[in-house]
This record gives sequence, structure tokens and C-alpha cells, in this order.
Amino acid sequence: MWWGVAAALMANTLYSIGFVLEKRALTSLPEVSIRQPARLLRLVLGSPLWIGGSLALAAGFGAQLIVYRTLPIAAAQGIFVSGLVLLVLLSARLLGEETTGRERYALGAILGALLMVVLSLDERADTVSQAAPYPLILLVCVPSLAAGVWLYGSAERRARHRHRMPTTGVEYGVAVGLLYGVSSLAIKGVSSCLTSSGLGGAVVGLLKSPYPYLLLFTGAFGLVMSQAALQRCRASLIVPVCTTVTCLFTAVLGTLSFGEALPHDPLRLALRLAGTALAVSVLLSMPKHDQSPAQPPIGAKELTPP
Repeated sequence: MWWGVAAALMANTLYSIGFVLEKRALTSLPEVSIRQPARLLRLVLGSPLWIGGSLALAAGFGAQLIVYRTLPIAAAQGIFVSGLVLLVLLSARLLGEETTGRERYALGAILGALLMVVLSLDERADTVSQAAPYPLILLVCVPSLAAGVWLYGSAERRARHRHRMPTTGVEYGVAVGLLYGVSSLAIKGVSSCLTSSGLGGAVVGLLKSPYPYLLLFTGAFGLVMSQAALQRCRASLIVPVCTTVTCLFTAVLGTLSFGEALPHDPLRLALRLAGTALAVSVLLSMPKHDQSPAQPPIGAKELTPP
């Protein structure tokens, strides 16, 4: 189990470094859009800094495979979300991004909520599952992918309206978080396939499962969507929102899909349910817009020429 904890902390570090490097690279690139994916890929692949960030993220996915083979899904998500603190610190230090007091309180509440989820774990009772029914995985993942793509497209359409206040990226974060939640379940599934005896049997079993195809879809769409969102919005807000959605999605639906039972102890069950409800409510209450510096104060009258 301690190997899993160490791998989760390593994944946190790699993810935070990867996102910050990609964000810093994107700030120096021309504007990218999901409507021009080929141009987006050409631009980012020409940036050594962005490639370094993407390699860090890929290494984080590798560490995540180790985590899911040694820790229950809910426990893994509790550790993953602690990486938000490092992400915010790196964003402030390397990107010069400032968070508002309300956002800092929200991040603190999210960490508190997911601490409640961690405290609900019982090492003696929690077990690491190895498989899930494929129809159930598809029933969970396909609608979630459709919802994520639709939500992102809806946010894009609203962002193109003139005179609209600058968005903080909450909607983008939720949309990408749904895709990464599906990706997280697929990584859990891949880790279970790798337990098969023999390399040949593991590869055949993996190809017969939906997991590599879910990873291909989420990898392609998640790459394009996340880069466009990172360029427009603060990493210190969009990544925590994305991470929270991913962790809650994986902890709740992954636990049910892979058959990892909820706590039988009433106190532990209450902690897990209350922590989940608190994190969701905080996410819904986060500001949807950044204050535009050119916007006149509330209540001020607009001056018109005579």
C-alpha cells in the first residue's frame, strides 16, 4: 500500500508540473481553438516547453497505473486531490496568477471535503477490485463523454458572444473533468487487465476490453479541449475544478462500477457522503466570471455622447 501512496504523490507532482509548463508555453503561442485541431497540434508540438509539460503528464499517467493496482479507488482520489495545493503554489510562483479570497476559501473547502472522504476509508475493510462489467463501464462512460463535449461546446458558444464578461473557466474545467474522469476509470481498467498471467494474455484481454478505446477518445478530445481552455483561463482555477470533478466522478462511479463497497460503519459512511456533497456544492458556488478591469463599477451610469 505504501508504494501506492508514494506513486500517488509522485503523480500529483508530475501533473502539477505538467499543467504549469503547458500553461506557460500556451501563453506565448497564438490563440488556439478546438475548431482548428490540426493547427492547435502543430503549434503546441513546435514548443519544447509544451512538450516537456506533456511528458510530465504522461509520466503522471504511468504512476497512476501503479496507484490503481495498490489502492482502492476512493483512497487514490483523496490523495490525488491534495495535488491542488502544489498546483496553486506553482501557478502563483511561475505564472503570476492570483486567486481571489473566495476562490482560496473554495479550495480550502474542497480539500476539507476530500479529507472527509479519506477519513472514511478503512484499511482493514477496503479492498482493491480488479474488474468491472464492460456493459456497466460503457453505460457510465459514454453519456459522461457526451455530456462533457456538449458542455464544452456550450461554453464555447457563450464565450463568443460580444460584451460577455471574461469566464473563469469553471464550465471548461467541469467539461474536461468529465473526460478525465472517464480516462481515470479506463486507466483503472487497464491496470486490472495487466494482472493477467503472461504478456500475450494481458494484451489480448486489453484489446478485447473498451479501455484502450476510451483512452484514445479521451486522449484526443481531452488534449484539444484542455489546451484551448488552459490558454484562455487561469490554471490556478481551471485545473482545481477539473481535478475535483475527475476525483469525484472516479471515486463515486468508479467505486460502484468496480464493486468496491461503501463503508458499513455509519460514521465512515456519513463522512464519505458528506464530503462528496460538500465538494459538489462548493464547485457549484464558485464564480463563473472574472471581473473585467474595463467594466464600470456596479451602479455607475453609462455616459453617452450628447
